Amino acid sequence: MKAKLYCVGVGPGDPELITLKAQRIIKECGIIAVPVRTPAQNPKDVVSFRIAEGSVPEINGKNIIPILIPMSKDRAELAKAHENAAKELEALLDKGGDVAFLCLGDPAFYSSISYLRTLVGKAGYYTESIAAVTSFSAAAARLGIPIAEWDERVHVIPTVHKLDDLNSVFAEEGCYILMKSGRGLGGVKAALKARGLSARAVENCGLKDEKVYESIDEIPDESGYFMLIIARKEK
Repeated sequence: MKAKLYCVGVGPGDPELITLKAQRIIKECGIIAVPVRTPAQNPKDVVSFRIAEGSVPEINGKNIIPILIPMSKDRAELAKAHENAAKELEALLDKGGDVAFLCLGDPAFYSSISYLRTLVGKAGYYTESIAAVTSFSAAAARLGIPIAEWDERVHVIPTVHKLDDLNSVFAEEGCYILMKSGRGLGGVKAALKARGLSARAVENCGLKDEKVYESIDEIPDESGYFMLIIARKEK
């Protein structure tokens, strides 16, 4: 039996939200791959690893391998990084052991692992994604609000890629989930107000430095990567 690459979603931040299946895969795999942003970054300092560690302490006895995936909006640079990362994963699989690649949130939502799984799969290796609780589900639960009711549409927006065209983003009715909202928050807030939308937000949901914002005016003009906004028209 060939070794398998598991793309393991560890959820949004709270270790108690890791699924039983993710726990089992982490325990069974001898190799844990962790995405790092720079060659100097310690994989044990990465958020996805810390979440997994909080749920599966024995992960520290595994072979922890950093996989370089830089933060960049240059698609050519990212494509090259993904190719290199896929080759590293393939080399690990060739040694005969299953690999669990830790993924923050769910591997199906704006995750680098989706590109790596495609490349590794095309190279002839077995792969499997382990679903997880999404960041917006956790944020909605933390805020105590629904994401959708009756026939309401839901729009999931990677805000960092839409900062130059926010007016068109909010053109339709429904609930807006704004992910990757740390940059350009001032413009996002102005666009929300211009469309008559209300918004609440959670930053670092489920982590020790979690912050909750109950209105647009409470949301800061600048934030980190893990800011998530839920917006809609008041009923």
